[in-house]
Amino acid sequence: MIIKNAILETVCGVTSKLPENTVPEVAFAGKSNVGKSSLINALMNRKSLARTSSQPGKTQTINFYQVNGSIYFVDLPGYGYARANEHVKAQWGKMVENYLHRSRQLKAVFLLVDIRHKPSENDRVMYEWIRDQGYQPIIIATKLDKINRSQIQKQIKLLKDTLKADKDARVVPFSATTKQGREEIYEIIEEILQGAG
Repeated sequence: MIIKNAILETVCGVTSKLPENTVPEVAFAGKSNVGKSSLINALMNRKSLARTSSQPGKTQTINFYQVNGSIYFVDLPGYGYARANEHVKAQWGKMVENYLHRSRQLKAVFLLVDIRHKPSENDRVMYEWIRDQGYQPIIIATKLDKINRSQIQKQIKLLKDTLKADKDARVVPFSATTKQGREEIYEIIEEILQGAG
């Protein structure tokens, strides 16, 4: 997949109407600070189109990045940020649920989980929730460069077991630093585009 152009086209807050896009969308979900913006920037070949922040819980909107005029990368707000108050958390849930229910073009949901740690209760709930909406989440195990190669398979097994993922669930280990895993994600997105064509 060659990225020719990428722009932030639409930002949806709690009260915004979702765009009626006419090309396929793939969404990226994950808890705050899991490296979602870094992943999206790496996929779009941009340094800072998706804003990264050392302060978790920054993305409170659904951001639609139009890529090559043929697909949208949809950045869902990070969940599980402890300092967000209950009202914000409830609004976040409604916003994401609304999007997962209503988007006619959503073809796949990538769930980002930190490969170094056992998935949290929030990760587990999100995985189940995505499945309940009728999607088979594709797991991206981020921060790959932070563990030894010898630990990778053990950590992937831990992710799958904790999330109660199917045996054939796809897990892509990814590093925003080395870009390892990016080509595999591109291949998955290309498969999605071909299937949607």
